[in-house]
Amino acid sequence: MSVDTAAIETVNQEFYAAIESGDLDKMTEVWAEDSAADQVSCVHPGWTLLQGRSEVLRSWALIMANTTYIQFVLTDVNTTVLGDVAVLTCVENILTAGEEGEASFAAGKVVASNVYIRTSQGWRLWMHHGSPVLQGDDDEEEEGELER
Repeated sequence: MSVDTAAIETVNQEFYAAIESGDLDKMTEVWAEDSAADQVSCVHPGWTLLQGRSEVLRSWALIMANTTYIQFVLTDVNTTVLGDVAVLTCVENILTAGEEGEASFAAGKVVASNVYIRTSQGWRLWMHHGSPVLQGDDDEEEEGELER
């Protein structure tokens, strides 16, 4: 593993740790600053495109304020470094709790693409795009058929 790959995967873990702990200060550190030419962007599963650092961070503040418990187990992590840009793809296996006071949990999967850029402060998140993976009884059968 290259030094860049290790650094990117560390920042990626910090990103998910910030979500899990509801730490908006840490989330703010992870995201890049907007440049004069381009803005950071984010697509949460089921949401429209958010552009601009303030809008993206506001969305995370809302999510964190309305999430009683969330845990991410990342699988299928793949990191590609192209100069000062890196793309990390992964599957977010997510466990969440029900509303406050409820003892229910829900699990789901999201395929995520996280684009990082090298800055003077180190690698920073430039774009996050999460797409839900639809799950049901038929999924296991279809996966089995594809493997044959």
